[in-house]
Amino acid sequence: MSVGHALSEVDVKVKVMIFSDISLSPSVSIGAFSAIGSDISLSPSVSIGAFSAIGSGTTIGDNSSVSNSVIGELCTIGRNVSIDGCYIWDDVTIEDGCRLSHSIVCDGVHLRAGATLEPGVILSFKVEVGQNITIPAYSKVSLLPQPGKQDSDEELEYADTDSCVIDSPSIASISPANAEHDHASFDTKQSGLSEGGLSGVGYIWTSCETGNEEEWRYSVAPIPEDKLNEFYTKMLDEDETSSDEEQTGITHSGELLSETKSTNFDDSDGEYKGDVVKFDKEVEETFERALGGVAEENVQLEINSLRLSFNVTHAECAGALFQSVIKSALVASNSSKSNLLKATIDAIEKSKGLLKYFITTTDEEIEVILKFEEMCMETTREFSPIFSSVLHQLYDKEVITEDAILKWESEKAEADESDKVFVKQSEAFLKWLKEAPEEDDEDE
Repeated sequence: MSVGHALSEVDVKVKVMIFSDISLSPSVSIGAFSAIGSDISLSPSVSIGAFSAIGSGTTIGDNSSVSNSVIGELCTIGRNVSIDGCYIWDDVTIEDGCRLSHSIVCDGVHLRAGATLEPGVILSFKVEVGQNITIPAYSKVSLLPQPGKQDSDEELEYADTDSCVIDSPSIASISPANAEHDHASFDTKQSGLSEGGLSGVGYIWTSCETGNEEEWRYSVAPIPEDKLNEFYTKMLDEDETSSDEEQTGITHSGELLSETKSTNFDDSDGEYKGDVVKFDKEVEETFERALGGVAEENVQLEINSLRLSFNVTHAECAGALFQSVIKSALVASNSSKSNLLKATIDAIEKSKGLLKYFITTTDEEIEVILKFEEMCMETTREFSPIFSSVLHQLYDKEVITEDAILKWESEKAEADESDKVFVKQSEAFLKWLKEAPEEDDEDE
């Protein structure tokens, strides 16, 4: 039956690509998102599952099924064959009753009747697998023995022919499946595909000293269920361990957690600190563009993009922006204290909308105060004498709230004296802040 004339009679699912010059029986089933090449021959009882591709010139016999697989050109597939999740290259012969699962089969391979490929198998070019032979999971089979490792090219040049060959087992040494297996014996004369019961031609390679134990990591096969369970159990154990250590500050081995672990800072290379410095620099450059006339909405978008890109917190982002605003005042002023304060007030006034956009919580407000403390003590000490005045201006401009300022003061209560410098400088403002509501109540 020509596809062009009676496609509707075939059990074809949606979005199937079928090329011309194909004759299909009405009973052929083709799954969704599959592609069927030209000049192929499919038995009426063949089932092609979803997400499959059959190359031109390929023949598939009675009661065979293909699912989620790619089959190349000019392949011959016998009766009662099952192929699932495989990549079959060109000119491959697969005889009756074979079972292939999540394997790769290269050009010219011949699988004799009843052969089985377990998940993760790779068969190299022109390998032959004997009748009723099962190739173990994750095996790699080649026509040539596996070469060994030489210490140098000179040793390889003068080595004996067999000195650089690993003792690779031949697939001929694999015992066929017993007669009780559901596909152990077939009438090979009726199939017309092979005579006799050759054991096969090829050598099984291993890629590591542990054999195939870790080969599942590199195969096309799904991750084994026992490995998934192992990962899941390990993940739960790590979560519990991490939670216990965070709460107690002590590891299960009895060691105290180092400060670097709690801050994600790596003393060995300063990677975390380097990222923070780079983020601050990027935010500063973005803010400078805002001063040059870029719309505030665009600046907000750029800074948010930087925050996501560098994976920093909202509080860190607020601190970086505040630092950029304050530093712009330093550039605009001359060396006098009064001029610096005036330039700082002007900078806060111009940028208070942008600051309020990024400073929305008490934690973010406290981060801004701490950032200002850090600047006054380290990078921009010019602001040290006017710290309390700037803090008052941030309060007046409604950038920093009373709650955040008083919480900052309380957090400093148990700190070292050297860490209370700016709290003491701000005592008059803090006292006024605490007494102002009481005075307002008395006036009422």
